[in-house]
Amino acid sequence: MKENWETVDLGSVCDLIGGGTPSKSKKEYYSGHIPWATVRDMRVENLEETELSITKQAVSDSSTKIIPKNNVIIATRVGLGKVCILKNDTAINQDLKGVIPKTDNIIPDYVFWWFKNISDEIINAGTGLTVQGVKLPFVKELQIPFITVTEQKQIVTLLDQAFKVIDQAQANIETNITNSEALIESYLQKCFSNNLSGSVFKPLNDICELIVDCEHKTAPTQEIGYPSIRTPNIGKGELILNNVNRVSKKVYKEWTKRAIPQSGDLILAREAPAGNIAVIPENISVCLGQRTVLIRPKEDIFIPKYLAYLVLSRDVQKSLLSHSQGVTVGHINMRDIRAFKIYNLPSLEKQKNIVSKINSILYEINKVISIYKRQLSNTEELKKSILQKAFNGELT
Repeated sequence: MKENWETVDLGSVCDLIGGGTPSKSKKEYYSGHIPWATVRDMRVENLEETELSITKQAVSDSSTKIIPKNNVIIATRVGLGKVCILKNDTAINQDLKGVIPKTDNIIPDYVFWWFKNISDEIINAGTGLTVQGVKLPFVKELQIPFITVTEQKQIVTLLDQAFKVIDQAQANIETNITNSEALIESYLQKCFSNNLSGSVFKPLNDICELIVDCEHKTAPTQEIGYPSIRTPNIGKGELILNNVNRVSKKVYKEWTKRAIPQSGDLILAREAPAGNIAVIPENISVCLGQRTVLIRPKEDIFIPKYLAYLVLSRDVQKSLLSHSQGVTVGHINMRDIRAFKIYNLPSLEKQKNIVSKINSILYEINKVISIYKRQLSNTEELKKSILQKAFNGELT
């Protein structure tokens, strides 16, 4: 940081205002025109609209507070570290804090960018068993560079300009990723367009050795042991073993008493997100976590990867999920999985050829997607570097 810059406690230059939630049992409270923000609304950095609006009476009868427009709000509990600028006078809930300068010697846009710079510090300071949060004294004692308004405006202008360019670059990269993923979906659809209708079909239950549901309870975990495959570990044809939960040998035996998963078996996600499916690779012993299903195709009828790609194709996904139930997450019933009809199943030789072609196409497209994702990661690192330089007085 520049030698002539000093830092002060945030609480000495800004008021920090907490919020609250009007009683949800009084529906009339939520029929007003005052925006009421929760962390769900903080998907954008300039917050104009909120999911819910409340009445003046709701404000009067609860601990929520209205934060004047053009000021900063920050999440100090749920969504810890998220920050945005309000474009309208907005009430906030208890997970947020309004940050209002006490003096004209500090500007809200500067405070906003400073919070962006120290977001990792705030997140790392979070405590709590179920929800990570920071307490008000911690936020008040954060050290903010207290520099001239002219210098603050210079930093804001430079960061606004730099991030506008980087955000556009990120949007372009994300579009490229979306288009690449659409190519995969289009190719799978082309390969399996013949498997959803016709006069010749068999239910999945008839062409599999077993279809077994998981244990409907959470397995106790430990640092080392057997991988327990939950829905986040089920990708598009492949298992995702990064940060996988692990269980002891005793738990593994209990959780595989219905069936011991083998290489070549498939694990289907029944929820969150429903429909993903992966093949168990060679030389690995796993057990099923919650909301998963083990599928073992008959070797003389199905190649496992063919069935995985078939299930991942757009129309099959749509057909499977059309039976899904649940408001917040799709849920595939075991009955629907077992009864699912596979039409015009090709010979094993044709399946091998189809799988080989799909593997080749996916390999090339995924290489491109990996490059795009690295570019995205690089732009995020660039943002952090620019922020750090700005608040060290190194940007000109």
